Amino acid sequence: MTDLYYDPWDFDIDLDPYPTYRRLRNECPVYYNERHHFWGLSRYADVDVALKDTARLSSAKGDILEVVMADPVMPPGIFINEDPPLHTVHRAIVSKAFTPKKMRAIEDKIRAFCVACLDPLVGGERFDFVQDLGAELPMRTIGMLAGIPDAEQPAVRAHANQVLRNEPGKPMDIKKDHYFTGDMFGEYVEWREKNPSDDLITELLNVEFEDETGTTRKLAKQELIVFLAVVAGAGVETTGRLFGWMGKVLGEHPDQRNELAADHSRIPAAIEELLRFEPPGPHVARYVAADDVTFQGQTVPAGSALLLMLASANRDERHFENPDAFDIHRKPAGHLTFGRGAHFCVGAPLARLEGRVALEEVLKRWPEWDVDMTEARRSRTSTVRGWDTMPAVVRWREDQT
Repeated sequence: MTDLYYDPWDFDIDLDPYPTYRRLRNECPVYYNERHHFWGLSRYADVDVALKDTARLSSAKGDILEVVMADPVMPPGIFINEDPPLHTVHRAIVSKAFTPKKMRAIEDKIRAFCVACLDPLVGGERFDFVQDLGAELPMRTIGMLAGIPDAEQPAVRAHANQVLRNEPGKPMDIKKDHYFTGDMFGEYVEWREKNPSDDLITELLNVEFEDETGTTRKLAKQELIVFLAVVAGAGVETTGRLFGWMGKVLGEHPDQRNELAADHSRIPAAIEELLRFEPPGPHVARYVAADDVTFQGQTVPAGSALLLMLASANRDERHFENPDAFDIHRKPAGHLTFGRGAHFCVGAPLARLEGRVALEEVLKRWPEWDVDMTEARRSRTSTVRGWDTMPAVVRWREDQT
């Protein structure tokens, strides 16, 4: 077992981590990386339990591995990096933007964004699932929800992309005393204070809530700014990566893609299987708080950084039948891509909606394509796994005009 090595910053491993994940699950389900000093869980059952254990496994030091290890000063309002009861309070405020009713209300707008992205490309020989769709649709959607002006959206997207980049083989450089401020959103908040509208910024400016001390108050400006930065970053970067995998995986499974083109009612299940098969966020981290924890008879000491390998759990043969096969007919078995419990991804309904609408619109225009892997380029980031480009060569059928 001495040759078994895993770390999320190893670019060669990350190109295809699944053989390493399989070995971890079978040979060392509770793994310790001596070089970087973190622990890791790879089996579905262990990751599932760990995600729900907010009492012993804390998010307060971050949910990205190098952030947890750096132990930075966290500003108020990063609700994904909080533990209950504070997390519960802040999450309830943000989750109002992602209710089923809100999602139904914005579906037509998301479809219009998608049409605007794709229609200019019809008639050409190729298009790019990332550059033409993944880099545009999530940002336009978040911009609409949050009230970020169209002209400013590319800067927000570029910032969200840049903050998660790391040099190959190296963790991101985290500044202990200046981790996350969301400063670029300050001007939007100030502008919306004077120009209220029907968007998330205006709603958050006016919301009153009872905080963890029992005090009824409005959000502090810094809390609100950080809220926006978190929502925009997560909504743009992770959802954007989903589209690259959509092009690649369905390009490699033409029979299943043809089924989806013929019957759009199968698309929601296909999006779930895509999220299981190639999750854009392959792992999250936790801090082992006051007490040691035990998994598979192995003690993980208090004070440790613990990596929860979601992508490995999603391929665990103990939970999923034939897990390395992509199968749009797979019976739902609870992938962990969006997490579990208190920290279940608040934006999951939006990601599912964007994925479904985008695939419907792509298949209307291009029911068949081949991915050009010679021109596809991987995104060099350990936190979000995906592609910077995923070009597709369109194959027109004889019955298409």
